[in-house]
Amino acid sequence: MDPLVAPSRETSSLSGVSIIPEVVLKASGHVDKSTDLMFQTSIDPSGLIPGYMRPETAQGIFVNFNDLYHANDNKLPFAAAQIGKAFRNEICPPQGLLRHCEFTLAEIEHFVDPENKSHPKFSGVSKLEIFMFPRDDQVSGRQARKMLIGEAVYKGIIGDETLGYFIGRVYLFLTCLGIDTDRLRFRQHLENEIKHYAVDCWDAEIESSYGWIMCVGIADRSTYDLLAHSAESGVPLEAHEKFAEPREVQKLAKAPVKEEFGLAFKGNQKMSMKMNILSISKGKKKEHLPIKKKKEKEHLRVFTPSVTGSSFVIERIIYCLYEHLFHTRASKDGDKQQNVFRFPPLVAPIKCTVFPLGKNQQYEKVAKEIAKSLIALGISKRIDITGTSIEKRYAITDELGVPLAIAVDSTSSVIVRYRDSKEQVRVDVNEVTSLVKEVIDGVSWDNVLQRYPTHPS
Repeated sequence: MDPLVAPSRETSSLSGVSIIPEVVLKASGHVDKSTDLMFQTSIDPSGLIPGYMRPETAQGIFVNFNDLYHANDNKLPFAAAQIGKAFRNEICPPQGLLRHCEFTLAEIEHFVDPENKSHPKFSGVSKLEIFMFPRDDQVSGRQARKMLIGEAVYKGIIGDETLGYFIGRVYLFLTCLGIDTDRLRFRQHLENEIKHYAVDCWDAEIESSYGWIMCVGIADRSTYDLLAHSAESGVPLEAHEKFAEPREVQKLAKAPVKEEFGLAFKGNQKMSMKMNILSISKGKKKEHLPIKKKKEKEHLRVFTPSVTGSSFVIERIIYCLYEHLFHTRASKDGDKQQNVFRFPPLVAPIKCTVFPLGKNQQYEKVAKEIAKSLIALGISKRIDITGTSIEKRYAITDELGVPLAIAVDSTSSVIVRYRDSKEQVRVDVNEVTSLVKEVIDGVSWDNVLQRYPTHPS
């Protein structure tokens, strides 16, 4: 979706549902024009038609609900994800690296039956113990405390399983990237800060040099967004549930008394009922339009789905990642401090460096062959044939955050070094590429030490 919010339903229509600025404004958390943080621009050569840059990517998902629902075979629950640029007219100079006018948002919108917010995979995260900062603890002045996600849902601290599931998945995602678990907490919004569209909302906050920074928002947005877009566009954004057997339900219905209508309005009784039922409903002569209970059989339930949304501010996550993963350590001689980025192998931009020891053409040939095989597996690498000292090349590798280094000192076997512990093992040339792939895919270095002979540092 183009990051431009058009001004009216005539100028922009997705699946028949228009992106209307007022709806986006409120759904994004801005109550009125006085607090509008949306960037205004103009459309067409005349510049007379106003437009707005989108403040979040989620609205593009909501207006496409009908197409997404159809693509999922008209079944709930399902989720849609989108990543793209968002724009907000807010700058806070003391937080210049964290609060931008233009930033990248990755959002997941999970659509679920509002009458059943259980999640089939909740058991996979229910036993995660994480730092949580519930609303009551904040008000009473207590600190964040560790709690099982399953316990928090059971006690009603987290509203439902679906919200708890996404809190758990966000925790796993951030810690997998390398965020320090002791500097990550999930804070529940206070009553006076929770957005009007949300039933419950939690922020994944990461501690940095700026303090605790909100990096991911997880919210139960209820049915607000779909109902708001439906009301303005006139296009229903609804889901359906077919019953295996018809259900008998009791409903309240208007039951006009025909005789009273005839006496009260004279003339054509049928026409008078049609013309006057609305005015009676609004308070005139209510004795003619009593409300009665009525039993009906239903074969189909039509409802507006509830939405649980997760919004990731990518730049903030990356900034906090840099802070958490950077450290210094003494050089081999102990005469200076060396910089190290401890990127996990899964997310390190460069996975491996390869360099021959000394000026040896045979070793250079082996190094190039290893680099070629790494490229074939899609593994990013850095090859260094400058001939500088091995200590200097290791230091450069560590500062770049490269987890593995391969030193070629033979035509039959090589030395593989792990950045964090500086431990080394000797590996056959024919096995080294597959070893690198295993470590990137999650095999621990302890496992590697058990399988290969160590090499002195």
